[in-house]
Amino acid sequence: QVQLVESGGGLVQAGGSLRLSCAASGRTFSSYTMGWFRQAPGKEREFVSGITWSVSWSVASTSYADSVKGRFTISRDNAKNMVYLQMNSLKPEDTAVYYCAAARRAYENSFAADDFASWGQGTQVTVSS
Repeated sequence: QVQLVESGGGLVQAGGSLRLSCAASGRTFSSYTMGWFRQAPGKEREFVSGITWSVSWSVASTSYADSVKGRFTISRDNAKNMVYLQMNSLKPEDTAVYYCAAARRAYENSFAADDFASWGQGTQVTVSS
């Protein structure tokens, strides 16, 4: 099991930027796919972005929800056990609690929510119009 702690949320005006961070501990971080999900009030949790595991012989690949493509960028720093979500050109509809998640098994590339077993406590992002 891995422990995840998100930070970086806050209140920002439309068009602004935020950078979310997720600190992971508890196992070999580089071997696990990581993801960001979000849940707005009254809505289902949805996938935002994911980045696959990466070791010396494999480069990570990324995936984004259509609603955030071109605006959000996910990255990971395996040396620091960190994953980041850079969010630019924020819109009011991006308002939600954002959760960091870690895959259930090592060396899997799935971004389906059911394939993530560890979740952070969430960080609130509020975008005002």
